[in-house]
Amino acid sequence: MTDHHNHDHDPDIFDRGLAADMETFYSRRGALKLLGAAGLVAGGAVAAITAGGAQAATAAVEACVGKVPTEIGGPYPADGSNGPDILTQSGVVRSDIRSSFGSFTGVATGVPLRYEITLLDATSCAPLAGAALYIWQCDKDGAYTLYSAGKLNQNYLRGVQVADSTGTLAFQAVFPGCYPGRWPHAHFEVYNTLAQATASSTPRLTSQLALPAANCATVYATSAYSTSLANYRRISLSNDMVFRDGYSRQMPTVTGDLTTGYTAKITVSV
Repeated sequence: MTDHHNHDHDPDIFDRGLAADMETFYSRRGALKLLGAAGLVAGGAVAAITAGGAQAATAAVEACVGKVPTEIGGPYPADGSNGPDILTQSGVVRSDIRSSFGSFTGVATGVPLRYEITLLDATSCAPLAGAALYIWQCDKDGAYTLYSAGKLNQNYLRGVQVADSTGTLAFQAVFPGCYPGRWPHAHFEVYNTLAQATASSTPRLTSQLALPAANCATVYATSAYSTSLANYRRISLSNDMVFRDGYSRQMPTVTGDLTTGYTAKITVSV
């Protein structure tokens, strides 16, 4: 299969899990931070001042300063770069990603988690209206549909949404589990348009979201997440292969509780 993301993959990557992540991990985050901190703040402030005064400038810069760092997609993206391609399938554009679609019928169970993501242009601070975001994550047991044993005929916890006029989009999911060697997280790709996303074009950004420790500890103490608790106790943000060099722009603010479910809100500057 043609690798439209130009990543290098070993033929046995499906069986290697975290090892594949470790071997293929690379980052340009230092460069992004150095270039973004000065250039984006100045550019965003100038644009906002022109649009609506100093107060608007301050708000805009606070909202979008610093481009979200690029991260690896990992071994289970299902975007055509490594095995299955879910993006070209009818039904992938949906807000509730807890159920499988197409010919699959499985449903993800677990503590409800709603993602609310606002996409901004990192240079102008303007909302990325019409941009598309593809999100995917593991289930409560740490398994990925289309790749993990017993989940090959499921495609839940994967979906695409389009940003509205404010750059905002949302997904209804479940709180992801914790598997060995990784901090609890979700993966995402941002595309300029829905057409580009559903054609499996090269994404504008590939990155990951880190879930806050307090929420993880609460969720994993429940019986439904018993397989995640031991894994969680052995990992930290400081030794996670992705987040150990910083996660301030990748950690959403999470509100809610076990009874009503959680909402994770974050602004992503692209």
